[in-house]
Amino acid sequence: MAELPCGEDPEPCEPGPAGPLFVPVRPGPAGWVARLFRTPVGGRTAVAFTTAELLSAALGSRQPWIRLSEPALRSLTEPLGVAEVTVDPRLAAHPVGPRPVRPGERYAAVRRFRDPRTAGALRVTGAAALAGALALWIG
Repeated sequence: MAELPCGEDPEPCEPGPAGPLFVPVRPGPAGWVARLFRTPVGGRTAVAFTTAELLSAALGSRQPWIRLSEPALRSLTEPLGVAEVTVDPRLAAHPVGPRPVRPGERYAAVRRFRDPRTAGALRVTGAAALAGALALWIG
């Protein structure tokens, strides 16, 4: 008997996780809603974890979660245009917190905000936003 390619096989080539997954949620207007993330190429994806420990390691111990099966998570996110579900992702982000102080340097966090290259950027951006709001208001 010839083997069928994955696309024509009634059984999936890579089985999905068995049982409910740990899905990160956030408060919404009508209760809890699933958090959506971006893939490295910018697409939207729902994220789920196989254990609570993996979820806490990736998103922190204070991240609320609910238990959902993969098909249930897909049915929740498909109306939003999100068809992809990522299970147990390795989230990559810069560490959160102040920049480490180099030897001989004091108050690194204060100096970071006093960088002359970036100090005017907020003023210019704020002025542009204000001018745009005034133009809309005045007509």
